[in-house]
Amino acid sequence: MADQAAIAAAAAILAQGGLVAFPTETVYGLGADAEDPAAVARIYQAKGRPNDHPVIVHVAPGAKLDYWVSDIPAEARQLVAAFWPGPLTLILKRASHIPDAVSGGQDTVGIRCPSHPVAVALLSAFKGGQGGVAAPSANKFGNVSPTTAQHVRDEFGDAVGGLIGAVLDGGASAVGIESTILDLSRLATHGPVLLRPGHISAEQIAAVIGRLPGLPDQAAPRASGTLESHYAPRTPVTMLDHAELAPTLTRLLDKGLRIAQITYAQPVADGPQQRLPADPFGYAYGLYAALRAMDQTGADLIIVETPPQDAAWLGVNDRLRRAVFGSSGIIESYLRA
Repeated sequence: MADQAAIAAAAAILAQGGLVAFPTETVYGLGADAEDPAAVARIYQAKGRPNDHPVIVHVAPGAKLDYWVSDIPAEARQLVAAFWPGPLTLILKRASHIPDAVSGGQDTVGIRCPSHPVAVALLSAFKGGQGGVAAPSANKFGNVSPTTAQHVRDEFGDAVGGLIGAVLDGGASAVGIESTILDLSRLATHGPVLLRPGHISAEQIAAVIGRLPGLPDQAAPRASGTLESHYAPRTPVTMLDHAELAPTLTRLLDKGLRIAQITYAQPVADGPQQRLPADPFGYAYGLYAALRAMDQTGADLIIVETPPQDAAWLGVNDRLRRAVFGSSGIIESYLRA
């Protein structure tokens, strides 16, 4: 775990406009001073991220939310009291003095307070605990998010120690998928809107604010991690129901293909494989590490057993749907070859 000297050094790097990778309870983030547009631009440079794709501002416990946003509705205060520090990002109207570099040019800003002790220590040390650290996941844009410090080092290689000034090690991220994102910027016209599901469910949100969030519409603010293709390893990945696994794997293996499996039931064939827990929280914790591990096996294809589809699995299924988006029809193309 990062010690106090490492925390102080990382806070100094941020203050000087540099980049720091750090752990949160969801995934590792690649952070910069949210009030320094040049520093935020370095995040986009390191990740290869489109400039109009917003990032999330991370703040310390006790930071003044009204410094970052122009309006704090009662629902926001209720959710902050219930879930911060924790894996919930709120989209609110951006205060006029906050650079639009963090919002992709929009008039909103995504903000959250992480609970990981290393993240809390870093945010508390930076600008006396009143600064903000803009931090998307610490990976190349569109790739699988990192849940360990080694994942970050594997992703960026020689950039660590160069463009990325430090990587703080806080062990494996406890949640394993990115935060729930809730839009509260259009309450009067659209109500609360769930832009990205995560560990905190719509039902938990409704229990606090008295109504279920709606689904995104075309005018909803752009938010991190909501593109159709995202969270994908370099190896093509697809999903199959359990009943389809054995016959499909037999046909693919007969073609001489090397297939990696990620399952929550018993794997149905030999070869590279990872079995994840059959509960949504344990599955989420291991998902990105499993995708990264199977990506390193030299497989031609990663097949993921389709998880359950009930509400508790919404965050997991959201990430998998985006991970497989770019590989549509790949099984059929392999079998036709």
